[in-house]
Amino acid sequence: MSTVLPSPRATVLARTFRAVAIAEACSWIGLLIGMAFKYLVVFDDVGVRVFGPIHGALFVAYVVVALVTARVFRWSIGTTLLALAASIPPAATIWFERRAVRRGELG
Repeated sequence: MSTVLPSPRATVLARTFRAVAIAEACSWIGLLIGMAFKYLVVFDDVGVRVFGPIHGALFVAYVVVALVTARVFRWSIGTTLLALAASIPPAATIWFERRAVRRGELG
């Protein structure tokens, strides 16, 4: 559990982490919908062309922000690895962010 006192920078970082986690999850879902349309509905890859790069950028942003957040809030190796692993399954970053809030790991 984190023992970091909430500073203005830490508060901004926690909010940034939350925003990026939610955005990454939404882009994952958008990409999955785009893939469903591509392979099952209209056989057009416009959804994948739109959401693919967006998701890629948000995935990288999530990983970077998670690593910075882990360092600032002094997460354990296990918590850090869980945060990184949450970027793989769709929408798991939202689950991890809520878990981190419940456990006081975001200040």
